[in-house]
Amino acid sequence: MHRPRSGLAAVSTALLAMSRTLEVRDVLRTIVVSARELLDAEYAALGVPDDHGGFAQFVVDGITEEQWRRIGPLPRQHGILAAMLHQDGAERLADVRKDPRFEGWPAAHPEMSDFLGLPVRDGEETLGALFLANKRCPRPGAGCGFTEEDEELLALLAQHAAIALTNARLYERSRELTITEERSRLAHELHDAVSQKLFSLRLTAQAAAALVDRDPARAKDELQQVAALAAEAADELRAAVTELRPAALDEDGLVATLRTHVQVLDRAHTAHVTFTCEGVRALPAAQEEALLRVAQEALHNALRHSGADRVEVTLARTRAGGAVLKVIDPGRGFDPRTVRRAGRHLGLVSMRDRAGGVGGRLEVHSEPGRGTTIEMEVPGG
Repeated sequence: MHRPRSGLAAVSTALLAMSRTLEVRDVLRTIVVSARELLDAEYAALGVPDDHGGFAQFVVDGITEEQWRRIGPLPRQHGILAAMLHQDGAERLADVRKDPRFEGWPAAHPEMSDFLGLPVRDGEETLGALFLANKRCPRPGAGCGFTEEDEELLALLAQHAAIALTNARLYERSRELTITEERSRLAHELHDAVSQKLFSLRLTAQAAAALVDRDPARAKDELQQVAALAAEAADELRAAVTELRPAALDEDGLVATLRTHVQVLDRAHTAHVTFTCEGVRALPAAQEEALLRVAQEALHNALRHSGADRVEVTLARTRAGGAVLKVIDPGRGFDPRTVRRAGRHLGLVSMRDRAGGVGGRLEVHSEPGRGTTIEMEVPGG
């Protein structure tokens, strides 16, 4: 027999669930599922309005995918739905079908009677409208509806939903900004590196043309240098294109995304790039993104600056349930103190910031002639 979840434990579970994810779509889904379970309703929905009289997103729970497909397009902002977006308080109805604002629903829509809804607000901004319908009764056929206590619980949930949804939106905007910054950095590096290579190519080709008649041997050497410069320019372009490709982190997870990234780099560069992974489980999204970005930066440095013929990437699970990433190259190495004093950080500041931002640590082990190891560890989620 179905029994509703009640009490502080149920409220706590619902609020914790909303705070565990930072993707807007996941937050919306969690809010709807939590509201339906907490108030023991048959149906729940959350609509996020657009600027054109409709809904940008409309998430439901209690309806199958087939039912949702047959219902048709997203609803417009009218009737009770519009009221929830434009009023301050909750709306509790014994039978929504008898309300004068009710304008019907599509043929495939399930029948709904008792109704509870209220706006989700962040200050003066309406983020969405949360709806519940058909309160489950302890005894079938006894008849019941949403109570004043249900209304208070939903209001509490809506307040925290507004916080969770605002945080998720800020997180997504920060990710978009990060992506824009990464692309700007790559564009700048690509312009500088390839421009230098092309300038050298042009000068060397001109020298070869001038020497071809009077000193064929030297002209041949210059042409070989042209070929080498062209190969380096091609490597620079391939590396930039690889980094500009969007990583499928959200869909595939850290391990699969990092493995694919390494495979692409291995094909694009003369250095042999390998990846091994030992027992790493899914981590919080922010930690996975930080690990991926640090790995990309460390690989970029190793392939461009180390002169190594191989680069090793390892990802392993720690005893505490976190993960440790290592990017190792046996190349020319450097003195980290000298690099810091000279102002050439090789992205080390950015990598340390990323590690610290997710509660992790970053260590750099390098000596001239002894290669470099970049190590980042994050705690368990």
